[in-house]
Amino acid sequence: MFKHSMQLLTAVALGVALISCSSSSTNSSQPQPQPVNRDGSISGPTNFKQPGSDGAPWWNVDVSGIPDAVPMPHQGKYKAAPYTVLGSRYFPIQDARHYKATGTASWYGTKFHGLDTANGETFDLYGMTAAHKTLPLPSYVKVTNLDNGRSVTLRVNDRGPFYSDRVIDLSFAAAKKLGYAEKGVARVTVEGIDPQQWWAAHGKSVPMANTPYIAAKTKPLSLPAVAQQTEEYTPPPEQHAGAVSPTQIDSKKNALLSAAGLYLQVGAFANPDAAQLLRDKLSLLSSAPVFIDSVVHNQQVLHRVRMGPMPNQNEAENLRARVRLANLGQPSLVSAQ
Repeated sequence: MFKHSMQLLTAVALGVALISCSSSSTNSSQPQPQPVNRDGSISGPTNFKQPGSDGAPWWNVDVSGIPDAVPMPHQGKYKAAPYTVLGSRYFPIQDARHYKATGTASWYGTKFHGLDTANGETFDLYGMTAAHKTLPLPSYVKVTNLDNGRSVTLRVNDRGPFYSDRVIDLSFAAAKKLGYAEKGVARVTVEGIDPQQWWAAHGKSVPMANTPYIAAKTKPLSLPAVAQQTEEYTPPPEQHAGAVSPTQIDSKKNALLSAAGLYLQVGAFANPDAAQLLRDKLSLLSSAPVFIDSVVHNQQVLHRVRMGPMPNQNEAENLRARVRLANLGQPSLVSAQ
């Protein structure tokens, strides 16, 4: 993901060294173009490993010291071909400069820290970047939290979120700067940025293409031109509000359960967005009550999507068959526990 310029003065309390990729500045008041990270280097512990579920980092950084992305004209082709994810087809726009949308923003972090983004950069949860379903990659946007008026400038270099109605998915650092990392989501306005106009508004000329903002280390990228055929893009497992594998609760297998407290559990998710999406789909399938029951399982909060209570086991079995036929999951009979 887009490599942010981290000019932090101290290491974190646990002695974790952050990788600083700031280019030297001859004028501290002038915006400094920042390196694009495609070499896999990321901030945080050198022995970092992706956890089983997404979340906030366990090493702390003062995000007020992380500068926003600096819009730069893109040299080369954009990644803006139509593509298909999870059976849905998306048609990216070809120009982000006049884009504007209002909706809900979420964020992603440790689960994807150090992984490749959709256009071949390296995601750093402390980078000032974002994922969007239809903006060309790369592009730049201004995101404003409508609850508190805070704004950030971000580089869009990834695709998502695909499992919810969110309009944009920000890095953890960006969400932290906007003041909604703890809450999880925020109502925002997303506005496309024209790099040429952005630099003119700052009274500066756009830096030449051979200045240090282009990373020295790059790996070959497959960045298609605007294509006529649909691109098959497969996101990383559980990407951007995706669900973890359902954790089924033992319901005594085929033993008869009393009608009181008999439910169908369709799945359990680490991300509440995925649970809500499944709940909405199940509500259209049946008139049976559908609800989300959140519990702590193996030191992780799981949001269990359940249907019921069922009047009897026969009704439960019939509903389970309907859910399977609709390809909405493999429900299990569970008690109210």
